[in-house]
Amino acid sequence: MELKALHAALMGISAHRELLAPLTGVAGMVSENSGPDVRVMENAERLLHFLKHGYGENALDFYIRLFHSLRLAGCEGLGDWLWDFLRYNETLYSRLIDQGKSDPALENAARRDIETLVLLAETDCDRFIDAMKPLLGNEYATVLAGLPRWRAAAPFDFDSVTQFYKDHGAGQFAKYRAFLWEDGQLIPVADPDCPHPEELLGYEYQRSMVEQNTRLMMAGRLANNVLLFGDGGTGKSATVKSMLYLPGMEDLCLIEVEKENLTGMPNLIRSLAGRRQKFILFIDDLAFDQDDKTYSALKTILEGTLEKRPANVCICATSNRRHLVRQTFADRAGDEVDTFETISEKTALAERFGLRIPYLTMNKADYLALVDHLAARAGVDMPADRLHAQAMTWEIRHAGRTPRVARQFVASLA
Repeated sequence: MELKALHAALMGISAHRELLAPLTGVAGMVSENSGPDVRVMENAERLLHFLKHGYGENALDFYIRLFHSLRLAGCEGLGDWLWDFLRYNETLYSRLIDQGKSDPALENAARRDIETLVLLAETDCDRFIDAMKPLLGNEYATVLAGLPRWRAAAPFDFDSVTQFYKDHGAGQFAKYRAFLWEDGQLIPVADPDCPHPEELLGYEYQRSMVEQNTRLMMAGRLANNVLLFGDGGTGKSATVKSMLYLPGMEDLCLIEVEKENLTGMPNLIRSLAGRRQKFILFIDDLAFDQDDKTYSALKTILEGTLEKRPANVCICATSNRRHLVRQTFADRAGDEVDTFETISEKTALAERFGLRIPYLTMNKADYLALVDHLAARAGVDMPADRLHAQAMTWEIRHAGRTPRVARQFVASLA
């Protein structure tokens, strides 16, 4: 395809119009404040545009910008960048396939788009350089001869793009499995601090209840919201996080929500509905003081709103408090006529979790078994009686026979 025809085809992209969205800026020029990932397609389009209209110096400028932006994005070729964009950015077509729907007009448009992008990615750099030569004076001969090249190849076609969407979905949920919800935005976590199930010992029954509930959601059924409560350091948070690495949980995503961001959760939940992935919204160390504004927000999210919770979303919270809300003796001896209603109001939030799982301090035998297990993993060479004696002394000084205390003790021996 000639470069003029390629430019015309590129401007006709429709199902993946997000690729060209930045081109709507002032005069169609590249914004210097745009990131390198955004500028790649702008630079490619501007290069073709100026070649079409015979502006050699402008074409040279955008050829160099294109090479520079590709390298900033960590890509050796335009095809590599396009393949990443198509997989990890949502478009009309990716959402169509992700939701299992059909739209012949959109599918045909997507096929034409991909064919155009393949042609663009496979265009050799010499074709651009040869097109610039008659537009520039002899003084540019050395510059043109020394221009860097990027790899001309397309590691994708329409079928491979479509299959990827069917297998993995698209956008950030196809690339990452863990996120933070902060100020109304999802922040991807590339390397989440989540333990593998084999790293956990004790509390097998509690973990099995969380796993069983999560597998209900993975099977497309409506799962219970879960509250894990009990002593600190017992592994409540680790239980929830470990779900990511269980077999059969490949489509599970974990989104951690801090208490301060609870009021934005309804918008988050709406945005997750209908996706192929399943989502645990994880609220760690949850507790409320009297008259906390976020208390009623979470209470409504759990139950009480007209809006139905999607089957691919469940909420898992951990707390050191059984009822989540701090209670005082004044609550029981206050001046309200119906003290029972006051207390019931404060316990109502915990009761809206369909599954409430206690995590209590380990007994001595389980604690020492965990110490033996962790010491063996850490390569600690010490007689069992001496190890156990030191472990019990450590436990007394650190207030509790919990997995956290056991890990800290073994770490002190390393």
